[in-house]
Amino acid sequence: MNEQQLSLVKRGQRNGRRHDVTLFIVRDDSVALVRKPGYAPGAYRAPSGGVELGESFEAGALREAREETGLEIRLERYLIRCEVDFRGAGESIPWVSHVMLASSDTVSIAPIDTHEIEEARWATFEEVAGPIRSALLSSGSPGLKYRAELDGMALQLVRERLNAVGTSGKQI
Repeated sequence: MNEQQLSLVKRGQRNGRRHDVTLFIVRDDSVALVRKPGYAPGAYRAPSGGVELGESFEAGALREAREETGLEIRLERYLIRCEVDFRGAGESIPWVSHVMLASSDTVSIAPIDTHEIEEARWATFEEVAGPIRSALLSSGSPGLKYRAELDGMALQLVRERLNAVGTSGKQI
């Protein structure tokens, strides 16, 4: 990562935080995605954020979902624990992403924190695996490449689970 990209990671380290909760929010065959200011056209990713000091993991995840998408969600299961080191400019920053599967009955999606999130939308599984993934990977941003990989892994796990239980409308 270059210095500017590392500074974004450092900004997320309020109070010594070195993690994020990424929310793979599924409704039917769609996923809730967000787009931050400055992202390349077509680049969206699963919402994420940090659990604040004194806040429970669940409360932090629910708050982040609400702030970034406007959705009221239910946490369904823990999907992925991804440990990485963001490196560049002679430094290395350890980071952990906790990816949670969540669901929502709400159709209307719109960010509440419009300073951090420019747009929120539902995208089909095919869009996430195809043009959205391509936009993230071609952005030139190591951070967005990381997000493309996390979203890809989560999507694969969700698809496997749906295939195992069928798509009869049951909760995942």
